[in-house]
Amino acid sequence: MTSQDRIAVFFHPAVHDHDTGRGFFETRPSALLELAEPHPENAARLVNMKAVLERGPIAESLDWVEGRAATREELLLFHDAAYLDSLAALEGEGRHWITGTTPFAPGSHQAVLAAAGTTVAALDHVWSGHGKIAYALVRPPGHHAQPAQADGYCFVNNIGVAVEAARQKGLRRAAVVDWDVHHGNGTQEGFYADPDILTVSLHMDHGAWGPSHPQTGGAEEIGEGAGTGANLNIPLPMGAGDRRYLEAFDLQVAPALRRHKPELVVVAAGQDASQFDPNGRQCVTMTGFNALGRRARALAGELCGGRLVLVQEGGYAPSYAAYCLHATLEGVLGRACSLKDPIAYLPDPAGGGR
Repeated sequence: MTSQDRIAVFFHPAVHDHDTGRGFFETRPSALLELAEPHPENAARLVNMKAVLERGPIAESLDWVEGRAATREELLLFHDAAYLDSLAALEGEGRHWITGTTPFAPGSHQAVLAAAGTTVAALDHVWSGHGKIAYALVRPPGHHAQPAQADGYCFVNNIGVAVEAARQKGLRRAAVVDWDVHHGNGTQEGFYADPDILTVSLHMDHGAWGPSHPQTGGAEEIGEGAGTGANLNIPLPMGAGDRRYLEAFDLQVAPALRRHKPELVVVAAGQDASQFDPNGRQCVTMTGFNALGRRARALAGELCGGRLVLVQEGGYAPSYAAYCLHATLEGVLGRACSLKDPIAYLPDPAGGGR
């Protein structure tokens, strides 16, 4: 079995230390209700993801690698110093709500550092030639984090930091493809004027959602200055399903990457576009995620010698998201779904794709 047939999975246990608590879904508890529910971005989702990879049919094709914490110097490659200082100052001071949906508690800072550093390690593994494919199993997610703003459960932009760290080692051109259900506004913001980093986001057409997320995710946001044309947003209607996602990938994402000619492809791999995700409802099935994984692998093989890094973003249905992750990585390995979809009730016959 060659390195092309294996995936290096990077993980650090400190990612579980971020305790998002309980409330009214993603916000503070309501005094009118008897029971508060777990915040959707909680450690249980990664516990299940790790378990299905360790116990599922692709277990023999995965090489587990321990991650690490990011250094301040690495974080400064993408984030503002004053913003990083403000995060560090919150550690140990009880629970704070940085935005209305984004709590920070004792233990959160170490988890944030572990998520970013583990992503840096995964990308460096591929860029340095130790393997062709890597996956970073991390939380908190990162794609909403802008250089000086937390947003949408995200504090540090894991992919942004990792790409910038690789540029210190000679990476010149990269492409970030984000199929999390939400617009990757933080990654867009960080590279908006940069012609060398193509940022692509397929997402539910939700628009801006306040001061912490002023970007609309609309098709008109194409970059600025030298980076004009290096940002591609593909807003999709609610319930788009496998067919629309795969058509968008084939007709818009793939041509954009071919024009850009990246040296490495990074995927912001959320599973919250599924029909069972409390934050999604885009009706992408396990078969659809499998097909997306196949396409990402094929494009990396065509354009940049197979160099592909996937980074965990959203995915808040604790059981189904784990199965969708397994399906995605099976697609990356060039295999069809071997796990039966246990609950999908709106199968899309076009989902299998090629």
